[in-house]
This record gives sequence, C-alpha cells and structure tokens, in this order.
Amino acid sequence: MEVRLGTIGSGVIVHSVLDNVMKADGVALEAVYSRTKDKAESLAKVYNAPKIYTDINALMSDDRVNTIYIATPNLLHYEQARLALMAGKNVICEKPFTTKFSHAQELFTLAKSKGLFIFEAAPTIYLPNFRLLREKLSLIGRIRLVMSNYSQYSSRYDLVLKGERPNIFNPEFAGGCLMDINFYNVLLNTALFGRPESAEYYPNIYPGLADTSGVFVMKYDGFVSTNAGAKDTWGINHFTIEGEKGFIYVDEPNGLKSVRVVTKTSDETFNEQPIADRWHYEIEELARLMLSDDYESAYSFMAVTLNNVATIETARKNAGIIFPGDE
Repeated sequence: MEVRLGTIGSGVIVHSVLDNVMKADGVALEAVYSRTKDKAESLAKVYNAPKIYTDINALMSDDRVNTIYIATPNLLHYEQARLALMAGKNVICEKPFTTKFSHAQELFTLAKSKGLFIFEAAPTIYLPNFRLLREKLSLIGRIRLVMSNYSQYSSRYDLVLKGERPNIFNPEFAGGCLMDINFYNVLLNTALFGRPESAEYYPNIYPGLADTSGVFVMKYDGFVSTNAGAKDTWGINHFTIEGEKGFIYVDEPNGLKSVRVVTKTSDETFNEQPIADRWHYEIEELARLMLSDDYESAYSFMAVTLNNVATIETARKNAGIIFPGDE
C-alpha cells in the first residue's frame, strides 16, 4: 500500500504537513483542493502535486487518492470528513477534530464500519517524548496536581484590537483560544489520564467574539488539573505534573521539547526527539500505522480524540461559548 494524499485547505499548517510528506517513505501527494484555483495551483506548484481540484466531489471521486487530509475552518471538519469516508477514503483531520462529540462518534463509527483509518492531526500524541512521558509517570508516585500554560500572542489579536473579526477568534467559525492553544493542554490531560470527572472553563471573552484566553480546570479522582491558554498574552509554556514522590516538567505542551523528571534521589532530563519539527513525527507515525494496517493502534488514538472532544464541548457550552449547530 502507498498513502496517496489529497489535501483540502491551503493555509500555513498544510505547508508544515506537506514539508514532511515530501520526506516520508510510502507517502505521496496526489492532489490538492481549494475553492480558489489560484491557491490550488500555487500549492501544487510548491509540492509538485500532479492534480488540482476546485470541485470537492471531483477530488472524492479520484480513485488514485486513498487518503484525505483536511485543514479547513473548524466547523467544516465534520462534513468534509464524512464526505471522504463515504467516498471510501482514509481521513486525517486537523485539530480540533470536530466541535461536537456526536459528530466525532459518528465519524469514528463510520470509519470502523468501512475498514478505514481516521486520525486527528494533533502531533502531541504521536511524539516520542509523549510515549516517554507516559512511561515516566509512575516514578513520581500518586499524582496530586497538574498545572500547565500555553500562551502564544497572536498577530491576529492585533486585528481584533483594531475592530476586525478574524476567523480564529470568531465563534461563527468555531474559533477561540480553547479550540486552538488551550486545546493542547486539555489533550495532554485526556491522553494521559482519560476523561475527567468534571471540567470547567473560565474564559476571557472579547466582546462580540470568542475567548482570547482562559483557564480550563479538570477534576480527576485524587487530583485537579489547571490549564491556562492565551492568544492575547505570552509566557513560559510548560506542562507540570506533581506527585507525592516527585514531579515531571515538560517544556511546551505542544511540541514536548523535553521531559524533566525530578524525585528525591534523581533529577534527569530526557529528549527522544532529535528532529525539532513535530510534524515529522506525526507524519512518520500515521504513515507507519496505515502502511502496516495497524487499525488497533489507530483506533486507540481516536479513543483519545473522542474523550477530548467530549471534555471540551461540555466545558465550552457551560462557559457560554456557543457555535453554529450546537443544540
């Protein structure tokens, strides 16, 4: 099998992914789609794609394409992923996978019924340092506190201050900090500890828009996790787990640049990612799973996605952040 990719979207994230597709064994870019012909042609030229499409149904009908990569505004993910699955294509969908748990569950069930792969493109859980972090958890004993921060000032927040409504902060497009930056904090929690007993989000909402920053609090059996995320500030980005026998400090919740494990008798820092580009590991792992027909591992990643979607949706709605299509 060869992974023959068709892409939907032409933003910066698509370039990050395709840069690594070009280097991966067993993966080839077959076609690019954009509603705008100029954008499709520009992307195809950079990555030598043999075909371009401006009709999404034509892309789905292309027998050479067996996998669709989706990198469009958040609210479009569900419909486009469902269209791809119905056409018999594997799906790699950018985070956030969907805005609703019911949609995520439907897509997962549909993929399984058709024997197709389906992934959320969130590099964190495919990183070697994530596996390392999970293995080191037992060294710090019973967990009592988790604290994280991911603050990355957005140039598009400057547009907000000028009175504009960029998509990334617009609830009409399922925008906001929780669906972008703080997403990574929540994902690390659900990937490591499962779905919490309860979750609450305390957002800073810019008038007329979505949240520009906020704190996400998750209650687990025996410990609490507080997660700050911001697109209107910047700070020291980390993910810290404190246990009765020590603590683990992760440099950056997204890229997991290093994992420091401190106990009463040791202080060691680990890094199993010699290549800094996190998308390298994402593409490498997704290709490995598909080329080896490892559906069991692929679906275990989707179980993490389902927990994450459910956790974020409930807390988001309770915080008064409503998107189109919410019941």
